[in-house]
Amino acid sequence: MAKTILAVDDSGSLRQMVVFSLRAAGYQVTEAVDGQDGLDKAKTQVFDLVLTDQNMPRMDGFTLIRSLRALPTYQRVPILVLTTESSDEMKAKGRAAGANGWLVKPFDPQRLTEVVRKVIG
Repeated sequence: MAKTILAVDDSGSLRQMVVFSLRAAGYQVTEAVDGQDGLDKAKTQVFDLVLTDQNMPRMDGFTLIRSLRALPTYQRVPILVLTTESSDEMKAKGRAAGANGWLVKPFDPQRLTEVVRKVIG
């Protein structure tokens, strides 16, 4: 059975690129339009990996990560941040929230799939 990924980003075009890249690599991908939508979907299904943007309406990525880490089923699930933010300060905040890794937009689809493969196989 294919590994499942939750892709959370308020940009429809970026989600489309992420979904296309990951599905081509054999993953099942569920989309969420913001952090709140992502949290709602994560409560109905346990994903093998969560990929989230940081800057989103309703709920930002760090709040989503902290909310997921508070759920017993998401304490060990890898969470990667995919964002335009690249400062060391933001990365430190991401780690403090519970993120396992950081990718910067614009992303290389091949690099994305390589990182995902390393993290969840």
